Amino acid sequence: MSLSYPLTLLYDAACPVCALEMDHLRRRNGEGLLAFVDISQPGFEPARYGASLAAMDAEIHGMWADGRPVRGLEALRLAYAAVGLGWVLRPTGLAPLRPLFDAGYRVFARYRRPISRLAAPLINALRKHRAQRVAAGMARCHEGLCERAPQAAADEQEGRS
Repeated sequence: MSLSYPLTLLYDAACPVCALEMDHLRRRNGEGLLAFVDISQPGFEPARYGASLAAMDAEIHGMWADGRPVRGLEALRLAYAAVGLGWVLRPTGLAPLRPLFDAGYRVFARYRRPISRLAAPLINALRKHRAQRVAAGMARCHEGLCERAPQAAADEQEGRS
């Protein structure tokens, strides 16, 4: 199957774990192979993507540029591959392990809200730390000492990181 980028990820930004993960992917998306759509935004129209809001809320969904859907852990495998981190989730796609990892993801997705509530202090601290690191990096860039790729620096300056 040919991959027709970009891959649009339909995710719930109201879920701290989900938002943290998409922040990570967004920062690494230097090639622009991923697009991000927050299904928790008012006015979001799930029919446009061929699925119900309940289905999208139950697990992450993705949509290829040619309209083909992808969902669940497979969407995350493809997203990680798009940003150069395919090796991280590659073991989850191996034939003998794939059904177990896919089932584990579905359990996580079902309980992501309680997990997010429990993990919220840690997630908030991590996001704050990352924001401080980005701010420090941007200050260095303004001093002419920027070590970040130009696109990553531009994205951070515009608040897209």
